Amino acid sequence: MKTIYKKLLFLFLLLPLSIFAQTSLSGIVVDKKSNQPLPGVNVTVQGASNGTSTDFDGKFKLAGLKEGDVVVFSFIGYGNETLKFTGQKSVSISLDESANQLQEVVVQVGYGTVKKKDVTGSVSTLSSKEFNKGTNVTAENLLNGRVAGLTINAGGGAPGSGTQIRIRGGSSLFASNDPLIVIDGLPIDSKTGTGSTSFLASLNPNDIESFTVLKDASASAIYGSRASNGVIIITTKKGGKKLSVDYNFQYGSGKLIDKIDVFSAAEYRDLITTVRPSNVDQLGTANTDWQEEIYRRTDFVDNNLSIKGNLFNAIPARLSIGNTYQEGLRLTNSFTRNTISTTLNPNFFDDHLKIRLNATYSNERNRFADGVEGSALRFNPTLPVYDATSPYGGYTEYYNPDGSLKIGTRNPVAQLNQTQDRGINNRFFGNFEVDYKFHFFPALRAVVSLGFDEANGERTKKMGTDAASAPSNNNIPYGKNEYEDSTRRNKLFDSYLVYNKTFGKLNLEAQVGYSYQIRQSESFATGNILNPTLASNFPETTTDTDNVLIGYIGRAKFSYDDTYLLTLTYRRDGSSRFPVDNRWGNFPSAAFAWKLKEAMFKNSKSVTDFKLRLGYGITGQQEIDDVEARNYYIQQYATGSGTSQYTFGTVSFPIGVSKPYNPNLKWEQTTTYNAGLDVGLFDRLNLSFDAFYKISDDLIAKVAVPDGGNFSNRGYQNIGSFSTKGLEAAANWEAVKTENFNWNINLNATAFKRRIDKLAFGADILLGDTGAGTGGTAQIHKEGFAPNSFYVYKQLYDTAGTPIEGAYADLNGDGIINGDDRYLYKNPDPKVSFGFASTMNYKNLDFSFNMRASLGSHIYNAVNAGRAQYNSLLNNVLENVPTSVLDTNFNTTADVVLSDIYIENGSYLKMDNITLGYTFPKWLEGKASLRLYTGIQNVFTITEYSGLDPEINNDGRDNTIYPRQRTIQFGANVKF
Repeated sequence: MKTIYKKLLFLFLLLPLSIFAQTSLSGIVVDKKSNQPLPGVNVTVQGASNGTSTDFDGKFKLAGLKEGDVVVFSFIGYGNETLKFTGQKSVSISLDESANQLQEVVVQVGYGTVKKKDVTGSVSTLSSKEFNKGTNVTAENLLNGRVAGLTINAGGGAPGSGTQIRIRGGSSLFASNDPLIVIDGLPIDSKTGTGSTSFLASLNPNDIESFTVLKDASASAIYGSRASNGVIIITTKKGGKKLSVDYNFQYGSGKLIDKIDVFSAAEYRDLITTVRPSNVDQLGTANTDWQEEIYRRTDFVDNNLSIKGNLFNAIPARLSIGNTYQEGLRLTNSFTRNTISTTLNPNFFDDHLKIRLNATYSNERNRFADGVEGSALRFNPTLPVYDATSPYGGYTEYYNPDGSLKIGTRNPVAQLNQTQDRGINNRFFGNFEVDYKFHFFPALRAVVSLGFDEANGERTKKMGTDAASAPSNNNIPYGKNEYEDSTRRNKLFDSYLVYNKTFGKLNLEAQVGYSYQIRQSESFATGNILNPTLASNFPETTTDTDNVLIGYIGRAKFSYDDTYLLTLTYRRDGSSRFPVDNRWGNFPSAAFAWKLKEAMFKNSKSVTDFKLRLGYGITGQQEIDDVEARNYYIQQYATGSGTSQYTFGTVSFPIGVSKPYNPNLKWEQTTTYNAGLDVGLFDRLNLSFDAFYKISDDLIAKVAVPDGGNFSNRGYQNIGSFSTKGLEAAANWEAVKTENFNWNINLNATAFKRRIDKLAFGADILLGDTGAGTGGTAQIHKEGFAPNSFYVYKQLYDTAGTPIEGAYADLNGDGIINGDDRYLYKNPDPKVSFGFASTMNYKNLDFSFNMRASLGSHIYNAVNAGRAQYNSLLNNVLENVPTSVLDTNFNTTADVVLSDIYIENGSYLKMDNITLGYTFPKWLEGKASLRLYTGIQNVFTITEYSGLDPEINNDGRDNTIYPRQRTIQFGANVKF
């Protein structure tokens, strides 16, 4: 009894000590690579219910601890860290990204999400911390070169300019090859509104959280008739529960880095004296480099402020304000964008009800500058920019003693300075989504989404009465004033039910839904309104027929034992662009994935992931670029324009004309097969391989029709088929992982071949302007060959290897050199393209760069083909020519413009960006973090191509482009 009493007494005496032993732990959690604070990290006690999470600054405080407790720090995408509590007051924890943990990341797919480890289709995702650095004015440049199978080409360096986006080369010959872009669930129109530079220019890149690229039909078929060219899903940043402020400032200064080689003033004088001695009197005494004169040093300024917090302690919200100003290399070209966006994403009733509201307003202002590169290449370098005696605004021009203009090139500096070409585009877009999980049936969710997008734009182009570049090369006494405006609307209603239930080892997610989308547009245009003698001032008002798209959606996802995954999708779409009998299209898909890790590498510590994917699907195409082609199945009548009217007395009456039509027009359809393999090694290397084959049938094209068969000699028809096959590979490698130094490498490669399998009646289609003004074509669509293949003559050379002017191989052996001797020689498609990105972090220092390469593509150098001949020196007036004329000594353009000598290797290696930064994690006494950085955009290009830049659009013709500037940038990012 005494022994028991003593034990109880001893425990009673220790009780206060045990109470006092319970204490709290505070500290900060940071990313091991960047040393940046991590908000939202879970901090829990192993085996207990108490826990907390880090705030925006990565800080936490956990109470109720006692010695010996094990504290666990966990965060999606990062490996867990544990800490044994021994009475510490404060700690600093570093979490490291884990390739295996990243498999738990949630990926956006059409009408829902899926964990990355459970993806069955060919899907790539890129988060904000992986985006390209630098002066990325438009959203798509954030992921240029980062995704296998995705190519992004601006086609030049105009500020804010639209880019050509292609996923796996596109799927059509004449219809759109643009992928569908979906912003927070709202599919947007890829047409650029009046006054804007591109359809994505109104989206602030700083508001984007992630991109998801759906590349095969098994992933994209849920979007049906709009997904033949793949889908890019853009997810914007959401609100947070903790108050935080993020300010980012960036400044850049750009300059011209390369020019096309033409003769300098001194070289030109020597050349004219030798080749055109009778015209030496037209030479001046100036030394003008016209390419230097039309370009300038540029400024770029970007300011972005975002505030996240919890309104009324119940509504996570985000507000962002952005301003971007970018000057173009051309003297008068500039782009300005002001944006304001807001996001509300509250959850109610224990997360049964989720509401998402996204709204963005954008004001875009542009001063456009039409291409003057051609004029700069041609204008006489011995003449000055300005002439005090000139009646054309004091600019040097070619004119007669009476002041009338001569036929010839106009002064490119005058063209820029004397043209006021300004545009404004105001755009509002967003969506409202309600997601409700039924309380009485929690396996079922109902989702309703409303989307709206409206852009109102206008553009005015003015030229003074003294502008030599006014219309028709005449000194028009009223000058020039053109005006246009337009409104584009896009409305969306989506609703669907989602059932998710687990039955033993089987998990089923079933989804059914309905989608309604309507796109509307109207425009007004008028020209020369300053001329009072023009009847009605040429007004043209156009209201496009509404484009309505209705879809019925069904999808089922099966997962058995977390090993076997099957996704079945069906969409039935109806489009108002086709006749009643062909209006509806059916778009099914199926995808299977097998997680082989447990079956083949169960005990392996080296193989952390091994998944096989197989996919099949059908998607549709209704996006026909030409406005004329829309609603082409209806016989329509049009009235004549302001220049085609009958006039009786003083009254003008428009002419009624029937438009061509085809009542049998139907969908293009693309069938895609995909096989993929995902591999994870050592918890540090993720590999992905894909092989794909896709074929597009019933291609829509504008081609010749039999005489008398329609109200035009050309019209839209379904004419044939087109196929693409290819391979993709991607790798993400954590090459070095130490306490102070980390190095991450991203590499991807894509190879594909496109072939035209069938054309109507087997007839070839000639296309591709030569740039020589002769009306000739240098390319062809032909069965069995790649689209846009070059169709040229085989050049002959003398014994010294010098090309013989006008001498070509008689390929058909008939003894006559004519069009029958042209042959298909190369094509614009690259054999393989690469993307390479590297990020290094040493303590608080970060260094990154990204590169791209394209191998095996070819370019038709239309600049040389159309200008590099001696006869081009005299075109009514003396004009300059490329110095490459010395390599051929060709005289006559007409005889050589289709020589294969102008087909050049377009392969290149580009360093897009280098960025160096340093972070002060405890700035302002620990109240904020500050990152300072600098970098270079468009660092270098290595190529054999003789032209200005081998990165042109994929039709393969270079007839001068807007040069890309090299920009040195400086920036600061502050987080409170």
